[in-house]
Amino acid sequence: MSTLKPWGKLLFWLITVVVLFVIVGPLVWIYLTAFKSANDIFTTDVRKLVFFKPTMENFHRLFSDYPFWNNFLNTVIVSAISTILVLLVSVPAAYSFARWNTGQGHLLFTTISTRMFPAVVAAIPFFMMYRKAGLLDTHLGLILLYTYFNTSFATFLLYGFFKDIPEELEYAAMVDGYSRVDIFRKVVLPLARPGIVVTTVFCLIWSWNEFLYAFLFTRSTARTVTVLISSFWGSIEVQYGPMAAGAAIVILPTLFVAWFMQRYIIRGLTFGAVKG
Repeated sequence: MSTLKPWGKLLFWLITVVVLFVIVGPLVWIYLTAFKSANDIFTTDVRKLVFFKPTMENFHRLFSDYPFWNNFLNTVIVSAISTILVLLVSVPAAYSFARWNTGQGHLLFTTISTRMFPAVVAAIPFFMMYRKAGLLDTHLGLILLYTYFNTSFATFLLYGFFKDIPEELEYAAMVDGYSRVDIFRKVVLPLARPGIVVTTVFCLIWSWNEFLYAFLFTRSTARTVTVLISSFWGSIEVQYGPMAAGAAIVILPTLFVAWFMQRYIIRGLTFGAVKG
């Protein structure tokens, strides 16, 4: 920064402000709209964009007129269980691919290829299969779908982290009498912790925000909160107030997770960056 010329600094801060506006602007709009009355939302008075009388009316309508908390709980259940299942499968799988090249690369490519086509392409065969199996509008059905799609992504991501762990450390542990299980548990897993945390956060956020499959495969019992929020956008009227109130609550968990895990996320994203 100190070597930049004045016009360079100006351009830097201009780009920074634009990026912040693009990222933070929608969040600010959501939280401001969540506390506005209907009159303040639709007013043409520019001052009302920021200066208005706060109200809890939108939250009251959201909690009393819609099954918000049931749908929110569905999202928690589906996201948490699917993420746990993904890690149980992808961690040993990625370690196996990275250390022993299991399947000579073909199995890893097949695993990754499940994310190479648009999600909507797989929707029809999955829908027909789920209808016959009675898994439509069930928590189990959505958990299996999210586990299927996230496992390939998590395996590919973890593969890189495990690949960056020096094999010499494991050989040294073998000399000290460690078994393979002990090496994996006491040497490999602690070193791969940043990568596992990053993978967990990404899988959790993807499952939390997923909309397409939740919309197509659920109706009422297992409906997630993203589908509920989309229902506020009708053909005649858009209920901006309840929609903003719901969005304001739904994005909080992901923001907190990203905030508390930022240390691991940064370490995970830069893992191996200075190697060699």
